This record gives sequence, C-alpha cells and structure tokens, in this order.
Amino acid sequence: MSKNNILLSLIAVRNSFYSEVSVGITANAFNLLFHVLWFFLKHRSKPTDLTIGHLTLIHLVMLTTVGVIATDIFETQELWDGITCKAVIYSYQVMRGLSLGTTCLLSVLQAITLSPRSSCLAKFKHMSSHHNMCGFLFLWVFNLSISARFLISTVATTNRTSNSLMFVTKSCSFWPQRSLPKHTIHILGIFRDVSLLGLMAISSGYMVTLLCRHKRRSQHLHSTSLSPRASPEHRATRTILLLMSVFVLLYLLDCIVYSFSGMWLKSDPVLLCVQMLAGNGYAMVSPFVLISSEKRMITFFKSIWEESKCLIVHQ
Repeated sequence: MSKNNILLSLIAVRNSFYSEVSVGITANAFNLLFHVLWFFLKHRSKPTDLTIGHLTLIHLVMLTTVGVIATDIFETQELWDGITCKAVIYSYQVMRGLSLGTTCLLSVLQAITLSPRSSCLAKFKHMSSHHNMCGFLFLWVFNLSISARFLISTVATTNRTSNSLMFVTKSCSFWPQRSLPKHTIHILGIFRDVSLLGLMAISSGYMVTLLCRHKRRSQHLHSTSLSPRASPEHRATRTILLLMSVFVLLYLLDCIVYSFSGMWLKSDPVLLCVQMLAGNGYAMVSPFVLISSEKRMITFFKSIWEESKCLIVHQ
C-alpha cells in the first residue's frame, strides 16, 4: 500500500473515531442529565432507572477516556509518562468490564420486573435501591481487581525499540507477562465474559418467553379488531432486549477484530482505531436505543420548557 493510501486510511479512521466519541459523549450526557433531573425532582422512578443511569455514566467516562487515548494516537507531540499510561489504560479497561456487568444486571432486573407473581423471582421485585448499590459495589470491586494486571503490564514507550513490547499508543505499550500469571488472568477474564453473557442470554430468553405468553393471552382475550397497547413494562422489556442484541453483536465484532489485532506486535494506528471503533460502538449506540423508547423524556423536558416560559412571562 502506498504512503498516500495509508495516510488517507488513517485520516478516515481518525475522523470516524472522533465522530463516534463526540456523538457518544453527547448522547450519553443528555441521557444522564435526564435521569439525574428525574431523580432529584422526586418523580416516580422505574426499577431499572438507577441501573440505566449507572450504565450511562460508565459509557460517558469510557468514551471520554477513549478521547484521551485518541489524542495520544493522532495529536500529541509529547509522550506520556508511565503513571499517565497506567491510569488511562487501566481506567478504560475497568469501564469496559463495568459496561458488560451493568448491561447484564439491567437484563436480570428487567426479567425480575416482568416476572409474574407466581414466579420464584417475584420475591425480588421489591428490592430497594440499597440492593442495587450493593450490586454496583460488587461490580466495581470485581472489575477493579481483575483489571489490575494493566497497572503492571502497561509501561511508557521509550525511544528504544523492543520486539517484546506490544505498542498501544505513541506513549504506551504492554510489557509481556510470565506465562502462568498471563494465562490465569486471561482465563479469569474469559470466565467473567462468558458467565455474564450466559446470564444475559438466560434472562433474555426468559423475557422473550414471557412476552410470547402475554401475546397469546392478549390474542385470546381480545378480538383481532381491538389490538391492546403494550404495557410500559413490556415496552421497556423490548427496549432492553434490543439493547442486549446490539451489545452481543458489537461484542462479537470486537472479539473478531481483537483476534486479528493480536497477530501484530507493532504500532499500527489504523488497526488499533478499527478495534476501538468496534469496542466502543455499544457505548455510542446504547443511549440512542434508550432515548428512542423513553417517552417520559419528551414529556419531562417539554414540561420544563413550559415552566421556564411561564417564569419568563411573569418576570
């Protein structure tokens, strides 16, 4: 490939990368603003509101960290030191793990909310926000612990070239670990991902079963000319199922790209950015899925706008 083609590819990937980050940060900030205002104005919250707000905050921090990484790939002229490299890469990996865990928790909570009174899950329906906070605390402690390996393996890139280093950005590289600790931590990471994805699949399958059962009952109780509207719980369930589908699709794409990226141990900004585009796609798409199905948001901001206009008129 000629230098001009490489440069054009790099510019195209860079523009796509910055577009994804900026759009994702804006959408997540807007979604987080709504949930914060809704909470502090003492409106009646849904069981999953706190978890959605937590997921949105994670994605906001994650995309901001990605933007910082992008500046070191494309823009920066001065190299970071080792502490900065460790902090940035470690933060990004923790946020990625939290994104997976919180998405799984959201799926389980919605399955509990949708479950009938006769179900064994019904006793968990009236869980307080204290239980949610305990779940968040567990996810934070677990992901802070399992991602600690990046505090050890991440080093600042020196002027010396080393075939053993895997370059991440201009400033940061991964130092290879010994085989036993490396494989042990890698297996733990795979176990975490497979377990959470399996739990997500079970809860999603359970929700689909409940929705199909509800649809059959609705068709039995109503004539074809009188189609009943879906309840808020069922609309929320469809939204979360769509969110699960988007997550799994982008997660598999990220795994495929990551598998190919592992074949190269040299600095390749284009390949790295393609991998990060796939890895951060869910953080950008998820707020749009949630916002598009959130009818409360339109009503809420419309009421705030009308109240502000009334205050201006009275003044």
